[in-house]
Amino acid sequence: MPWSKNMFLIDANVILRYLLNDNPSMSQKAKEIIEAGAYTKAEILAEVVYVLDGVYSVTREDIKTYILRILDDVQCSEHSSIAYAMTVYAATKLDFVDCLLVGYHFVNGEKVFTFDKKLNKQIQEKS
Repeated sequence: MPWSKNMFLIDANVILRYLLNDNPSMSQKAKEIIEAGAYTKAEILAEVVYVLDGVYSVTREDIKTYILRILDDVQCSEHSSIAYAMTVYAATKLDFVDCLLVGYHFVNGEKVFTFDKKLNKQIQEKS
């Protein structure tokens, strides 16, 4: 579904309430907004990943499941790169932004230059 002017750009708080269902009124409103049609961006999902990990101590595999779930329900321009990044995230110790760079490299064909040895290794292992 293409984005429309009627859709809301949702932030990490809306996504977290939707995924965690930890505040009944906010979770219900988040569900309504998302079901009506919403979109988000990679940087917002990065915040969701950091909060799930740092605040809620969710496992990397469960974070992957949560993010893939939200990608099924919410529009995101970098859907394929983020989905790829989540697979890398669950399988490695790289932080999400580095995993996103791996996704951009393999899904979009973007050339990534970095001094980060772990990131370079991940990119070169599969190239």
